Order: sequence, then C-alpha cells, then structure tokens
Amino acid sequence: MTKTASLSVKFEFSSAHFLPEYHGKCEKMHGHNYGVTISIKGPVKEDGMVMDFAKIKKIANEKAINVLDHKNLNEIIENPSAENIAIWIWEQLKNDMPLKKIAVSETSNSTAEYAGE
Repeated sequence: MTKTASLSVKFEFSSAHFLPEYHGKCEKMHGHNYGVTISIKGPVKEDGMVMDFAKIKKIANEKAINVLDHKNLNEIIENPSAENIAIWIWEQLKNDMPLKKIAVSETSNSTAEYAGE
C-alpha cells in the first residue's frame, strides 16, 4: 500500500505594496519581509520521497519567490493582499508540484493560507 506524506518548505522575500481597495494604514505604499510556506502532499515514491526538497526550492524560487522579491507587488498582482499573494503563488506552482497549501505571512502574527479552493 502506498503511503502519502506532506512536506513544507519555507521561503522569505522582501517587497513593497499598497492595497488599493483598502482604506486605512495599508492603502499607502509600505513594505514587508514576507514569509512563505509551501506545503505539498502526495504518495511516497520508491526513493522514499514525495518530492525532493531541492526540486521544490528550485521551482518555487524560479517561478514565484524570485519574481516577487524586492519588487513593487502592485506591478505583478492587482490587489496584493496576503491572501492574493498566496493565490498568485499557488497559480504559479500548481502544475509543477502536488500543492496542499500556501501560507503567506506579513508578520510573525499575521498569516493568510490558500489551499486551491
């Protein structure tokens, strides 16, 4: 019987954004040191892995993290809330790995999660 397992890899990037649909502090340009956790789930293959951590890191960096790092997120994502950033990352990676969840943190106390729904 094939077993399934979940893996998570953490990333960080720094970027600026403003929230055009929000009225408050965040409607003005400001920056964050974002934390991103990419979680995948799938069958454990004969090599003992769902997916090589190095492959997850390579794909995620090339298709999402490096694209967002040190950028104005409003030039990439229409309304770059933490929720929409998580959705955008999901869309960039969904064809390359068996995603379970994307979590995006703006601070150590504030995280948005997206699971493809």
